[in-house]
Amino acid sequence: MNPYTPAPPRTPPARPWWKTTPAGLGLLAAVALISAFSLPLGFLAMVAAVVLLWFLPPWRWFARLGASVGAFFLLGIGSGVGGQLDDTARTDAKPASARTHEPSTEPSRQRQNEPAPPPSYRGKPLDRAETAARALGYTTDRHDASAEHRSILVRSGWVVCFQNSPGGPRAITFAAVKSGEPCPEKDGARIPWPVMPGLTGRIWRAAVAELTDLGVSESAIRAESHYMNDALPDGDHDSWLVCEQDPAQGDDITAEVTLGLASPKAGCATEGSYLGDKDDDGVPDYRDRTDDRVRSTTSGGGGSGAADAAGGSSTSGGGSSTSGGSSSSTGGGGGAVVHPGAFCSPPGARGVTRAGTSMVCGPGSDGRDRWHSG
Repeated sequence: MNPYTPAPPRTPPARPWWKTTPAGLGLLAAVALISAFSLPLGFLAMVAAVVLLWFLPPWRWFARLGASVGAFFLLGIGSGVGGQLDDTARTDAKPASARTHEPSTEPSRQRQNEPAPPPSYRGKPLDRAETAARALGYTTDRHDASAEHRSILVRSGWVVCFQNSPGGPRAITFAAVKSGEPCPEKDGARIPWPVMPGLTGRIWRAAVAELTDLGVSESAIRAESHYMNDALPDGDHDSWLVCEQDPAQGDDITAEVTLGLASPKAGCATEGSYLGDKDDDGVPDYRDRTDDRVRSTTSGGGGSGAADAAGGSSTSGGGSSTSGGSSSSTGGGGGAVVHPGAFCSPPGARGVTRAGTSMVCGPGSDGRDRWHSG
């Protein structure tokens, strides 16, 4: 072999057939074909086809993206064509006597050939209504019963409001709305959503009664605490006040209603969203029965220490009062002996430290009353 002769180019191995472009196009065709017979199976086929198109054919990313979008459109086209074919097949399957009307001179026989009026499907899911009507030999059509003229894609999520036969005695056109929506007064009219009333200031029990009278399901009415640091009692907030509402007054109630409640003892907030909690224990003051705040007062020449609000002790003439990490005591004839920085009450009270420094009760850096020099 001549070392100066270049080696012949290597032929790349053939690509497997399932990774070729015709195989990818076949997947798209399968989506349309399967969806023509069954929309659920067509949807599963579309998902599988999209996944395979991103891995098998030697396409660039934009070609794969376009093929994925095309699979979605093929699903809709296939399901639509499948419905038309289904109607045509059912029409062709009817006997010739039913498709062709031959006049007869006998009145009784003519009355027997007249089709009976179709049953009412009002209130039934649209997919079940169409299936039942087709089983009786009717052809069906559908549209949105509201003034919004929406497209109907998933028939199981719609409910029949009206039906008529503009295409003849053996055809039914259903007018439907989405599940959970009220039917309009007539076909093509606005959906009569209930209008949210003003409930602020009412108690929970009365607010729920008014909403249910408007047609709102009680399961769609939700309660939550108006304050961030408060909680609703378990199963017993009938007498709590409504402080806020969603939707706002005058808006349509198209989904869940949320009411913010507050205890009658606390009332609705005028500013802020937190209740007072002076001892920072996570329990609002209005229902805190173990408040460990310290209240210190002085009175008369000899002075006295005041007991705290939750079980502290107070003595005068040499006794002491302690609670929550602060203390106050009175000497034999001097003012109250206090600890700098401890909580105190009432504002303006005066005392002295053990070193004899004059102290006054007033707001500290955190806004709460504490002993400081003055």
